[in-house]
Amino acid sequence: MAEAKILIVDDNPDLIAVLKVRLESFGYEVVVAEDGVKCLEKASSGKPDLILLDVLMPEMDGFQALKKLKEDDLMKTIPVIMLTAKDKLDDVAKANALGAADFIVKPFDYRIMVEKIRKILKN
Repeated sequence: MAEAKILIVDDNPDLIAVLKVRLESFGYEVVVAEDGVKCLEKASSGKPDLILLDVLMPEMDGFQALKKLKEDDLMKTIPVIMLTAKDKLDDVAKANALGAADFIVKPFDYRIMVEKIRKILKN
């Protein structure tokens, strides 16, 4: 049985594939979405335990998706880790203000990412 369900939201299929394999190797169940709109659909129907959410995406960016997640009574308690290639302090502050649980700058060490996930999920 999987430890927890993680929703990966990113428009880069290569990164999704790598993250999926890595997280599944740690026992997590993984679902994926390619943009913010699909993120909201999958989060509301699948109720993941945690969301890894890219900032720069088509249709709806990560900040917009995070805002909508946190405004929804059914999804607002899902912890969200923002993933981005941007490392501006303004972006970190914005993510925190919108309710992100953490912020990871790409490229990142997968071991650090998994430790952050475990800490947030407390397992």
